[in-house]
This record gives sequence, C-alpha cells and structure tokens, in this order.
Amino acid sequence: MPLAITSYEFSLFLHVTAVVVGFGATFAESVMFPVAMKMSARFLPYVHRLQLTINQYFAVPALVVVLATGFYQVSEGNWELGDFWISATLAIVIVIALLNLLYFIPADRRLAPMVEREIADAGTGEVTLSAQYRREATREGIAGTVTGILLVAAIWLMVDKPGV
Repeated sequence: MPLAITSYEFSLFLHVTAVVVGFGATFAESVMFPVAMKMSARFLPYVHRLQLTINQYFAVPALVVVLATGFYQVSEGNWELGDFWISATLAIVIVIALLNLLYFIPADRRLAPMVEREIADAGTGEVTLSAQYRREATREGIAGTVTGILLVAAIWLMVDKPGV
C-alpha cells in the first residue's frame, strides 16, 4: 500500500512537530531555576545558558515553522484569518515571538554574566545573590509562566476551534 499524504497533511505534521519540539523544552525551563537553587546558586550560569540555547535554537526556529505552516494551512484549508480561533492564535504566537526575541533571549544574555560575576565575587564561600539579580530572575520566571499559559491557550484554540 503506497503512502498517500497531502501537502496539507504534511504541513499539519510539521506544524504540530514544531510546537512539540520547539516549545516543549521551554516548559522545562520553569523548573530549571528552582532545581539549580536547591543544589547551589553556582549552577545558575548553566541554567541561563541552557535557556538561551533552547530559546535561540528551538523556540525561534519553531516560531518560523509554525507561522509558515499556519499561513499555508489557512490558504489551503477552509479557513479565514478573520476566524476568531485563527486570529487569536496568531496574536498569541506574535506575542510569544516578541517575548522570546525582545525579553527572554536578552534577559538570559544579561543574567548569565551577572550571576557569574556574583559567583566569582563569592570565591569559595557562600554565594549571595544581589537584589537586582533576584528581581530580574523572578521577573523572568513570571514572564515564563505567562508564556506557558499563552502556549496552552493557543493549543486549546487550535484544537477546539471555538466559533467553528
């Protein structure tokens, strides 16, 4: 039996795969910081570098694939950009892209060297994190939670398609 798959079905496969691969790992970011803190603040540079890698090399390419395949599916399917579930999901994807490019990536580029300096200043003694670092890391954690909620909302919109 030959494999019969349409370009639309392949696009849908790429779309879902990009979401799983590109954004799945970002959900693990929510536990990286607390786990590192339970072990030692000395693991925090690794956390920021890992988050930076995930966001640059998984989430950003996934956003490109999700947008390209999503627009293709709208053009080939029986959908309109004005459909609520599509326009709301597109708005969420744009917000997530902007958060990633304008907030998460720059924040981790800034926080990693900041905490590295604080660790170096502590020498072999106990690391005391500055108020500025704690404030910025907390802000990043809150933004990550909001982003996770937005991702779940986008998935719900795509699966349930309210208004259809």
